[in-house]
Amino acid sequence: MPNGLAGTTLRINLSTGEIRRLPTDEALYRRWHGGRGITAKIIYDEVPRDADPLGPENLFIVNAGIMSGCYIPAGSKVEFGAVSPLTNGPGDSNMGGHFGPALKFAGYDMIIFEGVSAKPVYLFVDNEVVELRDASGYWGMKSLDCEKRLKEDLGEDFEIVTIGPAGENGVLFSCITHDFGRQAGRTGQGAVMGSKRLKAITVRGNKSLHVKDLESLRKQVTEIILRTQKHPNMVPWQKYGTAFFIRWSNDNAVIPAYNFQTTFYEDIDKIDGDQLVEKCLITHKACFGCWMNCGKFTKAVIPGKPEVHLEGPEYETGSLCGANLGMKDINHVAYINWLLDNLGMDSMSGGGVIAFAMECFERGLINPSDLEGHTLKWGSVDDVEHFLEMVAHRRGIGDWFAGGTKRAAAKIGRGSEKFAMQVKGQEMSGYDGRWAPGMLLSYMTADIGAHHNRSWTITVDMAEGREKVEDRAKIVVYLQHIRPLFDTWCICRLFWGELDITPEEIVESLNHITGWGVDVDEVLRTSEMIWNLNRCHYIERNRQNGRAFDYPPARAWEDKIPSGPGKGKGLSLLQIDQMLDEYYAARGWDKNGNPTRELLEDLGLGPAASNLEELGFLGKPSPGGIPPVRGEKYKPKAF
Repeated sequence: MPNGLAGTTLRINLSTGEIRRLPTDEALYRRWHGGRGITAKIIYDEVPRDADPLGPENLFIVNAGIMSGCYIPAGSKVEFGAVSPLTNGPGDSNMGGHFGPALKFAGYDMIIFEGVSAKPVYLFVDNEVVELRDASGYWGMKSLDCEKRLKEDLGEDFEIVTIGPAGENGVLFSCITHDFGRQAGRTGQGAVMGSKRLKAITVRGNKSLHVKDLESLRKQVTEIILRTQKHPNMVPWQKYGTAFFIRWSNDNAVIPAYNFQTTFYEDIDKIDGDQLVEKCLITHKACFGCWMNCGKFTKAVIPGKPEVHLEGPEYETGSLCGANLGMKDINHVAYINWLLDNLGMDSMSGGGVIAFAMECFERGLINPSDLEGHTLKWGSVDDVEHFLEMVAHRRGIGDWFAGGTKRAAAKIGRGSEKFAMQVKGQEMSGYDGRWAPGMLLSYMTADIGAHHNRSWTITVDMAEGREKVEDRAKIVVYLQHIRPLFDTWCICRLFWGELDITPEEIVESLNHITGWGVDVDEVLRTSEMIWNLNRCHYIERNRQNGRAFDYPPARAWEDKIPSGPGKGKGLSLLQIDQMLDEYYAARGWDKNGNPTRELLEDLGLGPAASNLEELGFLGKPSPGGIPPVRGEKYKPKAF
């Protein structure tokens, strides 16, 4: 058995029902490290550039990486990937919980789905038993309800991922749900599942994984457990989870409020982490192999509505479905979280879409006649509930918003594009970048569309001057190299970001598991290779220079922050262009934002260079050679 791997890859043709078992390609894992790396490689090689993301030619990939299930710190993740229907580029999304380890314990590293089923199905995996089963009885069920029913039908020991009505109906920001509240939310992977009529995947496994040096891994992980238990960040993380950051973001004027109109929310004390713990918390919850327990299993109690149970809201949902919607009760935020989870929509994009629609209503761009006689006012949980049902079932104007804010703005027009808060079609995460320029640059240049998990620079912005745009690029590039590695390895980044486990320690764990003998510079170079392949893929599918799709909406430079500690702060378009120029130079791309042949061949991506050249989008060589941030310069001195 290969070290760190289960040894088998499943290739499933949903059109024919054929299930093939293939030996896992160890060389592919050695080069691309699993997770988002292998996903990027496979969809680049196999999905035609003109393929409809919701058509039969798109692939849907489930990958548990090289470290998930190996009892290293937070080794719990699984990655889902396909060409994204939301961005029309390479897409991936990950989730924690228990599904990734269960897949490997059943004996499988990866599942590649192709084609489209003639009827709704779910994949049943019970160690050696792998079957496509009829899901007609589950089709139409909401995500959380479906998971409960499948556990009743199959057994509590199955780990299950599901989609809801939104995924079935092709809402482009649909998510995949697991463990009654864990989500693979970004890039519309739930819509890809729905397009293939794949309702769920159920897995049970009891096999073991082989690692290269078990004793060294055991000693290292034991030391990390003992050390991190005493870390000062452990107590607040265990008490609040990421909801701890709600008040912090407000105090530091980066929280989005009223669709990113401002960065300070006067009613923050009604929706912050203290309110979550006091009014909603039932118990703490952890993913596989984790002692942080940052998950919060909660209830939402609203007079006149049923009491509901969920996991969350964590920070992103709390900010984007709280302050961003003008909510003034933590129970209302939690209820919206539950609505989105059960309907099967990403709560980040979902919060962004609702907020955009609310601002459109406020401005008179949509009206009650568009909303089946309802309103859509800031702070109204009833309005949100009705609107989400319209979106999930694509009723009336809900069909426009089912495509996300960029597509909705294109339909509505009349200047709404300015405040559709997205990049590349994907809605921004829960941080405003007008007084955190590195964060804005992170959104602008993220390979899958605006997303905080690719690069989170706010603390660096604060340390170095929040109105300074110079030298942001090198820090963003470094973080874009290291943070996405966790999605490649399929482990959680919080132990690195919050409990000070070093990259060197993580790579040491990787070597104990695999025996690869890699160092930090090598894994960062692998991440750079993945990033550049995704950049090429996006350019090839969208047939534009890279710079054309790296701009944020005009609110980012036209509107100064109107209230709170950041009042009057903002960026200019000239500063945004300056950051892009510096970013492209740090990446080794030309000023159009296109990779060069010299760079791509250096990374082993010569065929991608030829594809760009054939389309007329290959970057012009830099007079100074290849200047990307790498080697000793991967981690800039300023960081």
